[in-house]
Amino acid sequence: MTEILKCISPVDGSVYAERPAAGEAEIQAALDRATACQELWREMPVADRAAVCSRMVDAFVQDPDAVAGELAWQMGRPVRYGAGEVRGFEERARHMIAIADEALADRAVAAKEGFTRFIRRMPLGVVFVVAPWNYPYLTAVNAIVPAIMAGNAVVLKHATQTPLCGERIARAFRAAGAPDGLFQVLHLTHDQTARVVAAPEVDFVAFTGSVPGGAAMERAAAGRFIGLGLELGGKDPAYVRADANLPHAIENVTDGAFFNSGQSCCGIERVYVHEAVYDDFVQGMVDLARQYVLGDPLDTGTTLGPMVRTRAADFVRGQIAEAVAAGATALIDPKAFPRDAAGSPYMAPQVLTGVDHSMRVMTEESFGPVVGVMKVKSDDAAVALMNDSDFGLTASIWTADEGAALALGARVETGTLFMNRADYLDPALAWTGVKNSGRGCTLSVLGYDHLTRPMSFHLRTLV
Repeated sequence: MTEILKCISPVDGSVYAERPAAGEAEIQAALDRATACQELWREMPVADRAAVCSRMVDAFVQDPDAVAGELAWQMGRPVRYGAGEVRGFEERARHMIAIADEALADRAVAAKEGFTRFIRRMPLGVVFVVAPWNYPYLTAVNAIVPAIMAGNAVVLKHATQTPLCGERIARAFRAAGAPDGLFQVLHLTHDQTARVVAAPEVDFVAFTGSVPGGAAMERAAAGRFIGLGLELGGKDPAYVRADANLPHAIENVTDGAFFNSGQSCCGIERVYVHEAVYDDFVQGMVDLARQYVLGDPLDTGTTLGPMVRTRAADFVRGQIAEAVAAGATALIDPKAFPRDAAGSPYMAPQVLTGVDHSMRVMTEESFGPVVGVMKVKSDDAAVALMNDSDFGLTASIWTADEGAALALGARVETGTLFMNRADYLDPALAWTGVKNSGRGCTLSVLGYDHLTRPMSFHLRTLV
């Protein structure tokens, strides 16, 4: 019997969308189409690939309001912010298209008389992209566009929570005149996803999700010797130095902690503040957090929507309750946010002080609108605490001294080091993580290296 995959909207608990899980014959047909298409697509000049991808982006950006509404219903992001994901999708896609010639160009080696030698980047084949719900377009585009630009075909499995997102990208590719099989969407169960990872037609897996999800990908791919790109969780720290521009730090650290209801892999989840500015920083952050409007994400006045599901909100509430029981202080009264209620995905922002690393809220990924703030006496103390984590996706330092940020940042175990900003992916820079935040790389010219294989050409001229 076919399993029906349902998107339960966090807005009101209704079934917003449902799709039947693909049948085994449908899955095999999709993989066969991808394989056949890729054999032809790999021969297409990069300029021709760019033309198709550019037309896809043109089609995708036509209706940002519709995208915003769908996102609000599927995962709860306020409609006032939905268009930002469309802009980010376009920025990343167009950048990866623009740099493809450079990234995929033959790499010369030193001249040697009588020989022609170079290294060429060759496509892998079929790339299976497994994308999450929290930034459903931004996470997917990181792999989709460079994979196709590199000469691969793509099969996308999107989160059950956001089934319309993959379908919207597929429509954009069809509008762009993409050949049949170049980009396809499958609605799959977890077991089916594992079987596709293990399928011989799949040559690379790009996964964004949880640490347990990444482990499941590795188990499914065991013994296949294919590449895995794993962007996993984060517990990203911020350090506010004594010389920081405090109003700027307060505004941006608060936004980095609570945007998207804290449901961001690279959102700020813990803050270390120098004792000289600690009190002022905490007061400013609390004052700003109290200004959020928690409510229906379809209302343009809402600045904080529901979390994706009640279970996720209750998990965060449990972290907060444990921390308070262990001596932490919760500085925001949830009663000031009428929509906040136990057993509901609507959850008020929370700032905790009196925290330490014995508490789960400071060590375990929260993925919700809560942040712990600790006082530190020195740069060294801050760096030690920043590194005291199983994760290493991003970290931020807030300071007027770029030299200090560079010196301290080199000591922080992270994939991206920010100064005076956070929670942003620059497509010109490699997006990567260390420790349990994953492995591999997307975006930038380096991202193309993971979606291709090197082939050496060693040609000898006989006279």
